[in-house]
Amino acid sequence: VALITDAMGAAGMGDGLYPLGPLQVRVQDGVARLVEGGAIAGSTLTLDVAFKRSVTVNGLSLGQTVESLSTTPARLLGLAGTTGSLETGKLADLVALDSETYDLVAVMRRGHWVLGAERFDVVKPA
Repeated sequence: VALITDAMGAAGMGDGLYPLGPLQVRVQDGVARLVEGGAIAGSTLTLDVAFKRSVTVNGLSLGQTVESLSTTPARLLGLAGTTGSLETGKLADLVALDSETYDLVAVMRRGHWVLGAERFDVVKPA
């Protein structure tokens, strides 16, 4: 199983108006609809929310969920040599989630903290 999201740019944002190419989208209560016509415009599901649901609602183990969100998609896309797991020589893209609530607490992109580094006792190289 590979967990993915087709989230649009408004994913993770609050209620409001957002562009989707040439279209205007209104997000209300997490649902994105076209302003003109009201059709559902796309997903606002983020992968941290998918992780939480997989464990707390769907009953997947932590290991199954991590594999479904990282290792499996990387392998299916032919990227397992550079991403999808934490190994020497790989890109070091990761997220840190709270161990009890599974809420997002930090993000590392290519070995550099881009969000939440203050939560960790990080020693930066000289």
